Amino acid sequence: MTEPRQSEVKLYTTPWCPYCVAARRLFDEKGVRYEDVDVSGDRDARAWLRETTGQRTVPQVFIAGKPYGGFTDVERLARRGELDALLKAD
Repeated sequence: MTEPRQSEVKLYTTPWCPYCVAARRLFDEKGVRYEDVDVSGDRDARAWLRETTGQRTVPQVFIAGKPYGGFTDVERLARRGELDALLKAD
C-alpha cells in the first residue's frame, strides 16, 4: 500500500518574522514538506503576493497553488481538522 500523495505547499516568508517561524513549525510537526520562499528584499515577489492574495504580510501559505492566507488562517484550518484534507493530493 502506498502513502497518499501530498499537495504542494509553498510558504512565502521572511527570516525574522515570528509568524513565519510558527508556520514552518506547524508544517514540520505535521511532517509536511514545503518550499520556503524568502521574499525579504524581493520587491517583485512581494508585489506579486499583494496582487495575488490582497495581503501585505508574511507568511503567505499556498497549497496546491491556491492561497490560504497567513499563519493564523492555516492554524485555524488545522484546529478545525480541515488542513489535513487540503494537504492530501487529488
